[in-house]
Amino acid sequence: MSTIVKRAPSKHKRDGVATRARIEKEALRLFAEKGVDGATIRDLSLAVGVADAALYRYYASKEEIASDIFTRHYGALAKAIREIGDLNLPFRQTARRMVDLFCALFDDSPDVFAFILLNQHAHLRYVKPGENVVDELTAIMARAAAAKEIAVGDANLAAAMALGAVLQPAVFKLYGRLPGPMRARAGTLAESAAKAAGAA
Repeated sequence: MSTIVKRAPSKHKRDGVATRARIEKEALRLFAEKGVDGATIRDLSLAVGVADAALYRYYASKEEIASDIFTRHYGALAKAIREIGDLNLPFRQTARRMVDLFCALFDDSPDVFAFILLNQHAHLRYVKPGENVVDELTAIMARAAAAKEIAVGDANLAAAMALGAVLQPAVFKLYGRLPGPMRARAGTLAESAAKAAGAA
């Protein structure tokens, strides 16, 4: 009887994975801080601690890094919202869970939140079906409208109004106008978002 021996990943491969992770981490920080246009390959290579040319072993361009980071994190957020919707809770409970999700993302991963919020318009065209935050939110609003849980019958309008109630305070937070954690405001934001969508 033969024995299958699993080889550990080579040191070169492990180093490559670690370097790619560092590139993504530093790129996310720089893009959130300076914007994609404002951050340079030189900024990124210095932050990662590698030569400029080494970055091109992993990504063809700065734009490819930005697109990859955006689609991965945006897709993960869409999946989390879909899972909340799949619970089929009363609308106000669903709204609270979604606001809790946004607030946790802001407080725990501010670079991710800032990058998604400030760069969405440049990358949404690359998002695949089933990985779109707005689509998932609109689906929740459509179900709530059909169940007469919200008064705004246009699901896209309800989604836009509810998002605005949460994202505008987040913008103020990004620019230092709101102190403290977003979690502390989750209840107020959820109530505002629910009312914006026309919840009873």
